[in-house]
Amino acid sequence: MVNIPAGVIEMRDDRIKKTWTVQVNAFMLAPVPVTRGIYHSIMQEIEVNISEANTPIVNVSWYDAIQFCNKLSRKAGLKECYNVSENGEHVECDWEANGYRLPTEAQWQYACKAETTGYRYGELEEIAWYHDNSDGMVHAVGKKLPNSWGLFDMLGNVWEWCWDLYDVDVYGTYRIFRGGSWAEEARGCGATCRRRSHPTFRIDDLGFRIARSL
Repeated sequence: MVNIPAGVIEMRDDRIKKTWTVQVNAFMLAPVPVTRGIYHSIMQEIEVNISEANTPIVNVSWYDAIQFCNKLSRKAGLKECYNVSENGEHVECDWEANGYRLPTEAQWQYACKAETTGYRYGELEEIAWYHDNSDGMVHAVGKKLPNSWGLFDMLGNVWEWCWDLYDVDVYGTYRIFRGGSWAEEARGCGATCRRRSHPTFRIDDLGFRIARSL
């Protein structure tokens, strides 16, 4: 896990032409998305083919990511962050818990930008797998250049689920994901690009990375 210092980030939603500022406390974030090897070793306790073990886990819902975080926390002897209702649909987060969780959208964007000011933290070809260079598939994590805080694949390779609801009044329970993917055009791989879907949504270019509170 990488220690991310405290700071301030300006968020924006181009759909409704709104901007807002968020104070981000110091936290920890994984340097790469959760891989297939790690995910299946925790959730299903099975080994994955070596050629696929270091690629990001995909086809996981927001609920799947929440379950993974809690199970990983238990295995590590840490306090679970998420309290999940019996039907599995209502999730509350204990932000004081020391276990694993999804980053908030503000934490994700703040960590992605790593004090840079542009749409990306580097040249797209050098930092991301996207539509024009991915050969139509996901790639092993950590093969492109990281940002200045040592975080790899923040843009491209796979979209990443965040904790936040998108717009309850309009979209109900939809959750946010960030970062672009191997299938995305260049314009979709940027630090401020926002996407959303139902928390049960699964697709082959959407995964997640984990965070911890300090």
